[in-house]
Amino acid sequence: MTIDMNLESIKCDCKQCKLKSLFFSHVTIEELTDICDIKEERAYSKGDIITKEGDVIKEFLYLKEGLVKLSKSTTEGKDQIISFSKPFDFVSLLSIFSSDVYKYSVSAIEDSHVCILDLNLVKNHASKNAMFAMDLMKRVSEATDKIVLDNLEIRRKHLKGRVAHVLLYFAKYIYEKDEFELPVSRREIAEYIGMTTENVIRTLSEFRKDKIIKIFGKDIQIVDKKRLEGISEFG
Repeated sequence: MTIDMNLESIKCDCKQCKLKSLFFSHVTIEELTDICDIKEERAYSKGDIITKEGDVIKEFLYLKEGLVKLSKSTTEGKDQIISFSKPFDFVSLLSIFSSDVYKYSVSAIEDSHVCILDLNLVKNHASKNAMFAMDLMKRVSEATDKIVLDNLEIRRKHLKGRVAHVLLYFAKYIYEKDEFELPVSRREIAEYIGMTTENVIRTLSEFRKDKIIKIFGKDIQIVDKKRLEGISEFG
């Protein structure tokens, strides 16, 4: 369920925002002020839908805090997780220049804050500022490459390798530590790697039995990282 936007909408301070150095390094002070005058921040709780597949695209979004998943409905009516995005990934980039509606849904898997820019203003600046447009194209390419390469990497592995890949993904890329609270359910992991929930549960149990990981409810501790990396690479 999506939260009440009006109650959770506040103005951002662009001068203190990492977005300035990450993305708007090629705009003038006047252009940055113009953008920041209408930039807002929205808070979402875990499980909230940020954008829904099929909704009309009206805004430009980027993730300031938290963690989200990108998913698409299959012909059978099930969700297929495409990717995960951490802070300062541009979660709406893949559709905003190619379609009038979102081609996938974005949902919070942790409490998250999203910054909102006026889409027409962003497009207007892109049409007038070549370097700004190049920055946009670079971010689109990076986001697309990440999704394609991650999915190819997963698909070349067998079951155990896929589960190991997901655990290492969260440890290395998302949390940068070997002990963390798994932000997704076993079912969501199964959706992401294209396996059944039962297979994911069994594989995690085998990893624990083999003393590769420890499981404390939703908390995961990677005990033998070298072995897990081997399974991810060759499993």
